Amino acid sequence: MRIVVYLLIALILASLASALVFVFRDRSGSKRAVKALALRVALSVALFMFLIAGFHFGFIPGKL
Repeated sequence: MRIVVYLLIALILASLASALVFVFRDRSGSKRAVKALALRVALSVALFMFLIAGFHFGFIPGKL
């Protein structure tokens, strides 16, 4: 469970970094930065849903 969460966080950060690089390097109006940011949003939503499902099914204990 932790490995999947860490992997998704790493992918989110990598997508954010690639979008930053595309913003600074692409001057011709390329859509690569938009696609990278859209991928980041999709990965963030997937991580959120994964965490909610893990909590619901008992994989993540509810200790606050």
